[in-house]
Amino acid sequence: MSEILDRAERYLWATARVLEQRRFELLFTGGDARPVRDAVMTYRTADGGFGYALEPDGRGPTSQPPHVYLALQILEEAGGVDADLAREVCDHLASVSLPDGGVPLALPTLEAYPHAPWWSTAPESSLIATARALAVLLRAGAQHPWVERATGFCWTTVDALQDTNPYTAEAAVVFLDAVPDRGRAQAAAERIGGLVRAQGLVGGEFGGQPGEVHSATDFAPRPDTLSRAWFTDAEMERALDALAAEQTEDGGWPVKWAAGTPATVGEWGEVTLNALLTLRAYGRI
Repeated sequence: MSEILDRAERYLWATARVLEQRRFELLFTGGDARPVRDAVMTYRTADGGFGYALEPDGRGPTSQPPHVYLALQILEEAGGVDADLAREVCDHLASVSLPDGGVPLALPTLEAYPHAPWWSTAPESSLIATARALAVLLRAGAQHPWVERATGFCWTTVDALQDTNPYTAEAAVVFLDAVPDRGRAQAAAERIGGLVRAQGLVGGEFGGQPGEVHSATDFAPRPDTLSRAWFTDAEMERALDALAAEQTEDGGWPVKWAAGTPATVGEWGEVTLNALLTLRAYGRI
């Protein structure tokens, strides 16, 4: 392995949860997918969702949409989402959806437990929560009424985007990369790329937190994403140089947002995994 990988591996063994350690083994050392899948399923909730701080910023035992979409993403990474699980997750998402077909960022059941302040429980649909779950289910070929309704919500929201923010723009691209109508997706991605540029979302601090800067590698973490076209080759090379340089002395990558609760500081091994995946996707490791 490269020096970058060697340092990251030591960091993950020293600090990460079992889930992220197992993911590292799967993704970078030829490890088995089964332990990853088993680890994810320990976060399953009785109502068909996922909870228990799978996404570290939301604590407690209740299912929340960010836990659901992260579970789906990891299961896809570890071999895919089978039809039975896809149906059960769609049933759950349908049960918490709002009339427009989207799901909220978080549900009122979170209020009793520690969580980051940006986990809003307002009764409004979130493109971030909806698109990130939907994209995996679209790629899995899930056939369910929720998929159709959520697709409609995402198209309506993406088409209406004007003033936006990095997280919403990134979620829009996740949806556009997965949706079947490729011509419409290409056109929508070009328009959103224009908004991102015009609104200074690349390289600017967001959310009032010093250091929370979104770079080209955040918007285009893989070369096959539609948002890769937003950046020149030179811009991507500079962003990749910067991403590699952000690896800290202990081998990890820093979390750029404020910790919602003290426990989260040591639970964001996903940030390091994502950095490694991006560097590998662009041939840097």
